[in-house]
Amino acid sequence: DFNERCAQCSEVNWGLTDGGRFYCRSCHNVTERTREVVNTDFISNARIQTISKGLRKQEKTDGECEWYVCEGFQVVLKKQAEALEALGVCPQMKDEILCNFWRRYLQKSKQAYCNRPAGETVKALSVCESSTDVDSEPERPSLLHLLSVSESEGDLQTDCSLASSTSKVSESISVCSGSVDGSSYFMKNQKEKLRMTMPMTLSFCYMALLWLREPMTLSDLLRFVVEGHIPYLNIFQHFPEKMKLCGLDLKIFCVESWPVYEEVYNKMLELAAFLDLPRFPDITDSSFLHPDILCMKYLMEANLPDELHNWTCRVVKKIGIGEVDFLTLVPGKKPTGNVKYDVLAAAVIVVVLKLLFLLDDHYEWLLSDFAEERSKNNKEGVPYFEFKKWYKVIKCSLDVEQKKLDEERAKYLWRCEKPLFYSAKKKSKVLKRRQMVVNLQNQFGKLSGSVRPAEKPNPSSFQLSWSEENTDGSCFHGHSLKGILQEKCGLLTAMNPDYWLCTIKLCTEKLCGHLAHYREVDFPQSYHFVLRLFSFLLRIQPSCIHDEVCVIELKLFNKKLCKKPKYNTCLRK
Repeated sequence: DFNERCAQCSEVNWGLTDGGRFYCRSCHNVTERTREVVNTDFISNARIQTISKGLRKQEKTDGECEWYVCEGFQVVLKKQAEALEALGVCPQMKDEILCNFWRRYLQKSKQAYCNRPAGETVKALSVCESSTDVDSEPERPSLLHLLSVSESEGDLQTDCSLASSTSKVSESISVCSGSVDGSSYFMKNQKEKLRMTMPMTLSFCYMALLWLREPMTLSDLLRFVVEGHIPYLNIFQHFPEKMKLCGLDLKIFCVESWPVYEEVYNKMLELAAFLDLPRFPDITDSSFLHPDILCMKYLMEANLPDELHNWTCRVVKKIGIGEVDFLTLVPGKKPTGNVKYDVLAAAVIVVVLKLLFLLDDHYEWLLSDFAEERSKNNKEGVPYFEFKKWYKVIKCSLDVEQKKLDEERAKYLWRCEKPLFYSAKKKSKVLKRRQMVVNLQNQFGKLSGSVRPAEKPNPSSFQLSWSEENTDGSCFHGHSLKGILQEKCGLLTAMNPDYWLCTIKLCTEKLCGHLAHYREVDFPQSYHFVLRLFSFLLRIQPSCIHDEVCVIELKLFNKKLCKKPKYNTCLRK
């Protein structure tokens, strides 16, 4: 009964969408005209206009394309994998390891590679979409066209929408998004599927690195992210032009905080268990992640004597944290069996320093004076290590680097360099406004004499470097520990017969989040300084290292020593 000609093709060949609107079967043009239906089942001569909203399809305007949130995260993972390859990671990480992890995640979360339940209709829950025919099959984007994958697995049944037919959109929702399913992404029923987030992209990368046993710890990965070598902050500016972001999409992909070690690590453990992954490849004594090798690395970076490595190896062997079964990740294993390799190595070094120097703000200074007296009669040609000199050198360097890091973080511009625009009409206006802002910044910069930001440094595994060729004596790698050791039965042992424990019992409160409580005022300043040094190197909180120190101490001494005595502030320097 609708005989008007189509404004696009002048044909009279109309059909009805699920929303009750007329559309042209020839050119698929959708009109604003709706069909009015007379329903006599309720009240005679009463008119009821259909207002139901069914399956819809986004109009492709301004060169835009229909895309889903999982495709956006796929772009992020692809960019991060390419950056890691540029840093020297094994090329098979992206195409074999990370890609298979991502496929498995899509399947487990029922976003792809799964059979659609019988009678289920996929609903694209976006408010900004336009209508299509109820009889037509929804177009499904190729989820893995961005990653180089094999198509030998046969036809894949994909469900690109994160919401199933049981999900209903409240009529009060009025927030738009550029993606098809952006409006429904924060619905509560997505929590059980381990909803994808930006920190989880780093969890995926670290899980792939761990599977390949690459010489990159989680702290290295997060540091490369902060330094800009791995895309993470404002990564949506690298999205293809056809993938327009707006509304809730920015809340999903826009990051305005630095990645947190604990969050990324815990999500990695959840992911490994969620994907039902098998036991990871063994971490042997020849692997970079083994405590003996990582201790050697951190001893070099902390400018400590090479001879300390013998002591760290003895501690590792004594408590059995160098065993393959202890180090190898088994998804779903108890939390006590999960290893933070970099934190573990740093904690071993801290325990060794406590064994030799006590770190009670008193005994380490006495040992330094004693080593200085011994060095006067030293005829071996190798200088004796003095804790006091090491402390002064490291403190000066650490204060400078920490100040530089704090300033860089304070000056960081969270706003994306690439302006975001959502239509061709606004594109020229946004670009013009952005260019005006850049010009003003350059002019004010010249007037104020501000220095242009330096280029980001080349990636390196070491943040602090020390060379034995320096004549100022600032390198302690080749120094000997004989100045603070005594010989017994042909073996060099520590002069210090005492030791204080950080705690005598680990915290069992699940809500606490820590195995031991750490407050700077409750511990000696020397101990805090050592924690601060390694927390800077690993870019984590000192309390994280303190937790691991407590675990190692209780394993090493088996709770036989008395707890730490209360120290007066007068003993501190």
